[in-house]
Amino acid sequence: MAGKLYLCATPIGNLEDITLRVLNTLKEVDLIAAEDTRHSIKLLNYFGIKTPLTSYHEYNKIDKARYLVSQMEKGIQLALITDAGTPGISDPGEELVKQCYQAGIEVTSLPGPAACITALTLSGLETRRFSFEAFLPPDKRERQRILAELKSETRTIILYEAPHHLVRTLKELYEVLGERRITLCRELTKRYEEACLTTFKDALDKLQKEEPKGEYVIVVQGKSLEEIVKMQQKAWDQISIEEHMERYEGQGMDKKRAMKAVAYDRGISKREVYQYLLEKGNEYGRNNI
Repeated sequence: MAGKLYLCATPIGNLEDITLRVLNTLKEVDLIAAEDTRHSIKLLNYFGIKTPLTSYHEYNKIDKARYLVSQMEKGIQLALITDAGTPGISDPGEELVKQCYQAGIEVTSLPGPAACITALTLSGLETRRFSFEAFLPPDKRERQRILAELKSETRTIILYEAPHHLVRTLKELYEVLGERRITLCRELTKRYEEACLTTFKDALDKLQKEEPKGEYVIVVQGKSLEEIVKMQQKAWDQISIEEHMERYEGQGMDKKRAMKAVAYDRGISKREVYQYLLEKGNEYGRNNI
């Protein structure tokens, strides 16, 4: 029979956050694939786990995944762990899971710590809907593209950042998104855990005096729907109502539906659109409403 892949969440700081199910699984499987074996051996030694380790990381994720899948096809039971948190979230585990599904290998996930969820729940910001972006890409063009997308994001945004890049990233976010409420979380679950509900400006002012220390999670308030509507209305204000009408009529709308759409876009009544067109001497008559 084929083996199985177990995605095992491990502590992000406090070792007591590991679950009994994960501990039992790590002891019972045939092999553990770890992002950094030097880091993970400390965790295994702490809990007295003797299961063999193999490395699985960003730079060998495709070829090593093929090998690990071949071993599971022979019956090997495999656990996957990351340096901290839940495997598959912003790490190479995603590739191994994909290859397992392609090969028909069963996959299960053992829930546990995740820095993004931990930060979100203690952020003091809205938690019902959120967008997880992890680390912004280092490539300049790709980074700008994602930042542009986030500008109109209405959900709470979660990002990761290293201390030596924190100020630069906050400045970029501030420039693109404008002033927002944010929560800066660092050293989650560890001795010096800190969560500070603040704003971009206040955070940057503080970081001019204090050097960032520890790994950070940045939780950013999403843009309100009211702000989105205002932005859209401002964009429509750049063209005349006649040009606005022509755009919709060019899409095949009749005059009545076009006036309704124009009114909705601009946040005014359909009668105001009609009255404007009459005053401008356009050919729209009362029969078109």
